[in-house]
Amino acid sequence: MVDKKFLNGLSNLGFPMFEPSDEMDVNETLAEVVKSQDTRLWEGFPVMVANASDSYQFSPDLVDRLLTDKEQRGRFHRLLLLSLSLYSVYHLTYSWMSRYKKNLSKKDKELVKVWKNSLTHNQPLKWDNVELDPERLKGLFELYFEQSAEKGRRQKEKFEEFSLEYALSQVFSPKQKELFKKRLKGLPLSKTEKEYYSRTVKKKVVALANSELHSLSRKLLEQ
Repeated sequence: MVDKKFLNGLSNLGFPMFEPSDEMDVNETLAEVVKSQDTRLWEGFPVMVANASDSYQFSPDLVDRLLTDKEQRGRFHRLLLLSLSLYSVYHLTYSWMSRYKKNLSKKDKELVKVWKNSLTHNQPLKWDNVELDPERLKGLFELYFEQSAEKGRRQKEKFEEFSLEYALSQVFSPKQKELFKKRLKGLPLSKTEKEYYSRTVKKKVVALANSELHSLSRKLLEQ
């Protein structure tokens, strides 16, 4: 049975079926995954490492220190080789990988190649009495990237929204900005709003739409 802090950590490392928490140590969480006997978690290990690597928090040395015996350290090494194999399929590189690869034996490098081939051809990945499903491994990883892409899109949209709000605030007063947005959305204006829009806001809109003014403004910013 895993504890709540462990499950919270898993959520932050890309397993959204668990409730997230601000309190987490990614290397401690990864060490707990290594210690577990849950192949479902092991199949998600490359996702967790990728997530931790993106935030530059992952340290193989720190995880290794948290493991208590030779068996756990050997399992951790195997799971990292698994991660390298999967990253190779998707042509991905993270900052910790070059140093880790330098210490790999010839046998380890060969195993990475064998597992990469197994992943490519949807064949089970095995070591000792462990067998992992290649389709689940790749499915979890592709889901992670889909979620990352969606998160990046939302962040870009939010940034553009903030940028637009800031730009509008530099040109229009709060009331003028409100009328600008209402007119843009096709919402009805009262008689007073129409008069104010025509008398004040429209003049600014016409000036903003002037291509020569836009070109001159860009030129000024480039100086």
